[in-house]
Amino acid sequence: MLNTVKEASKSDNQLARLLVEAKEYVQVYALAKQRQKGCDGMGELATMKEECRDVIDKVIHYSQEKKYISQSVSYDIDSIADEIESDREAP
Repeated sequence: MLNTVKEASKSDNQLARLLVEAKEYVQVYALAKQRQKGCDGMGELATMKEECRDVIDKVIHYSQEKKYISQSVSYDIDSIADEIESDREAP
């Protein structure tokens, strides 16, 4: 799914902006997950996870409206965040 969205974002400025926003949220969420120890910060991490999910949902919803991806998309927030984060690190 991410590859399809990335390809579509090359010719769709609004999608490109949404994807950049999603990458920023994923980066913050990934850092928070790395720094979280035990139960300390669980509330903040849960909030960041929801904010990350919300922005990824925006990308998916927009992509569905534009028919870049199918209407039936389900995902695990941590898996897609890891995929976006690893894509960010690629040259």
